[in-house]
Amino acid sequence: MTESNDMIQGLTYEHCIELMPQWEDQELKIDPLTGGITNKLYRVRPSDGGDYVVRVYGQKTDLFIDRDVEAENIRRMASAGIAAKLVKYLPEKNVTIVEYIAGSVFKNADFLKIELLEMLIRPIKLTHKAQTRLPKLFDPFEGVAQLYQVLTDVSPDYPEFDVRGTIDVLERIWGMAKIPHSDYVPCHNDLLADNFIKAEDPERYPEQVYLIDWEYAGMSTPYYDISDMFQEILVPVEIEEKILRIYWEDSNMGEHIRKTDMLKPFPDIYWFLWSLIQLNISGIQFDYYNYGRVKYENAQKNIARLRFYYGLQI
Repeated sequence: MTESNDMIQGLTYEHCIELMPQWEDQELKIDPLTGGITNKLYRVRPSDGGDYVVRVYGQKTDLFIDRDVEAENIRRMASAGIAAKLVKYLPEKNVTIVEYIAGSVFKNADFLKIELLEMLIRPIKLTHKAQTRLPKLFDPFEGVAQLYQVLTDVSPDYPEFDVRGTIDVLERIWGMAKIPHSDYVPCHNDLLADNFIKAEDPERYPEQVYLIDWEYAGMSTPYYDISDMFQEILVPVEIEEKILRIYWEDSNMGEHIRKTDMLKPFPDIYWFLWSLIQLNISGIQFDYYNYGRVKYENAQKNIARLRFYYGLQI
């Protein structure tokens, strides 16, 4: 068993001292954090009062995650005041250590609360308006095509899904969307509710809400970032419209709603392909197959809506 696999099974005091020698001779409180399906996460609190998250990479995640890029994403977005600070990057040990932002994690139901929407949308707008450039360019169609190639290399045999046909449809949608790379902004690209943290220490964290887990971030279109969030939180269309009106400040809404709807199949197929790859490589116990199946089915529903509601010839 490799060292990183050993840490996935359980982070020990000895592991922590190896990762952070300055913790030696301190008492350490080590708690696993729930929710991680790419990495294993542990909260570590040394007796000096520090608070950290040790992120142990899942097996073979280098197939679809560039950890050097991830570390730089964290550095730049922390400097922009949107993310937890990077404490230590240890690629040789398959570990990243960041500050732990004490607070509460949001849930999908929170996005149904109209009074919370401005607060939840603020970190997204701050991300997209950040005066920085992330090292990776994430083109939604190219991202899907790259994951499809990874899946083909790992295990291509899933005849119950029309993967190739669906990717051909996405290529046609992307051609119709006509979103140039010159319009790209810093994007998180994984806006599930669990990645929104309401900070409880305003002196240390002046923003109310922070975003965590920047491994998929890159320069992309806000339409993808927001459509990815919609496909994760799955709120009614009237809530989606309220969110879009707040984000776009009630301007040119017809175009913004249409382009967001056009991008909705892309994150679902991206995470569908990701889940089948994980099914073949991950050591984390999770039902990747059914997670991906639901994503695939949601994408097909949104493709059908583009055909019948918008009349797209795809």
